[in-house]
Amino acid sequence: MADGARTTVAGTRRPGPATASGPSRPAPGTGLLAVVAAAFTALQLLLVRPGLGLGWDEIVYVSQVTGHTPAAFFSAPRSRGPSLLVAPVASWSDSTELLRVHLAVLSGLGLHLALRAWRGLFPVPVLATGGALFATLWLTLFYGPQAMPNYWVAVGALLTAGCFLRVGAEPSVRAPLWGVAGGVALMAWMRPADAVWIALPLLALALWRRRGRLLLAAACGLVAGGAQWVAEAYVRYGGLGQRLHDASGIQGGLGRQFAADDQLRSLGGRALCRPCTGPFPHPAVTLWWFVLPVLAVLGLVVAVRAGRAARTLVPLACAATAALPYLFLIGYAAPRFLQPAYALLAIPVADALWYLVRDTAGRWRPAVATAVAGALAGHLAVQGAVLVRTVERTAEDRRDWARTARELHRLGVRPPCLLTGFEAIPLGYYAGCASGNTAGHNENTTVAEIEDTARRVPVAAVTAPGAAPPSYARTWTPHRIGGLRVRVAPAPGGDGAG
Repeated sequence: MADGARTTVAGTRRPGPATASGPSRPAPGTGLLAVVAAAFTALQLLLVRPGLGLGWDEIVYVSQVTGHTPAAFFSAPRSRGPSLLVAPVASWSDSTELLRVHLAVLSGLGLHLALRAWRGLFPVPVLATGGALFATLWLTLFYGPQAMPNYWVAVGALLTAGCFLRVGAEPSVRAPLWGVAGGVALMAWMRPADAVWIALPLLALALWRRRGRLLLAAACGLVAGGAQWVAEAYVRYGGLGQRLHDASGIQGGLGRQFAADDQLRSLGGRALCRPCTGPFPHPAVTLWWFVLPVLAVLGLVVAVRAGRAARTLVPLACAATAALPYLFLIGYAAPRFLQPAYALLAIPVADALWYLVRDTAGRWRPAVATAVAGALAGHLAVQGAVLVRTVERTAEDRRDWARTARELHRLGVRPPCLLTGFEAIPLGYYAGCASGNTAGHNENTTVAEIEDTARRVPVAAVTAPGAAPPSYARTWTPHRIGGLRVRVAPAPGGDGAG
């Protein structure tokens, strides 16, 4: 071609390497992406408190690799990615502050690398704006420094989609191809099912366009990231089919359901909306959720008119498949479930915003720019307010666990020990005890095993307010800790009294 243009995987044309903005050369202003990532890390450390105690899910992941407390039960839906992510710190230190700093820095680096994958596909200001939009959502800031998988699925999705689009434009460069494989592997490492859903449009497009290298890279990423989960299914869960069945049961049974309203309720700062009842948050809190798809569609219109539809269609398609199971296949909600969709939508939305504030000649539209800036300022204020409330409420809940653990120690329930019953997993972690349940999603022991353990080490059964104690603990000594009822087994004799 005389103008040096090339055809991408989806058939669109973009500048070749001879142009200043080609992805084979560092794009001017990419330092702006580093500034966004660094600010994201700083805001996490400033607003989310490095001393914030570990939550229930975090405890499960962290306890698998730490040496100072027994490993909590690892249920069928979970994957080992978050545990490996925290292992460099948790394997030798029990400092929550150090772990939070470690994760905040890693999350900033992850965002930076994911945004860099889009260089040359969109102008750097658009990428920086998209990164900032995603990074300033309360749920992104809240979960960035936590040992949870969803943020990392989002980073992997953004990296994968960007590298996927660059492969067709740089057929002689292998880095984007490795980026596709690495991004898919990261997603599968964290949440295998999410990786499959997000990769579906990419696999379909690569197959349709007969791009064997892309198809192989994505498939290899799924295998590399999901192999451990599949292998563990046969070692611990009775096979892949049984693990999938168990995972579906724990998630309430996957099928045709409607959870969009549950997701809307969770936007007010509810970490888990199950069951999801109560009023919807104030409209100011949920307004952005309704504006988001409108701006995404506008971004697509802008891209089609500019002759670069693929760069917007690919992330929009992946965002749709990422959100689909959490909106229409499960009966509950958590705001973090949609993080991958928000990350993928961020760049098309940023593109739409830049289109609104500048005319075709690149001149500012003062009135529109002022309105957009005001709307974004209001949005940031609302996100900040939700974040502050969520952090305060979460911190108090985790302080309650720590207080309960101290009272258990006062009652003689000290490591090595076992807790059963209500919130046994988090309370066990804070008390330094193993945790066990004879029923429910976290069933991992039997009554006979609990009674045998009580002959050797301290054992306590915790029940929620108003609940009856388990049959095996009815003769144990009753105590009250706050609103909880605790029954402590008779002190073991001999050397087991420790």
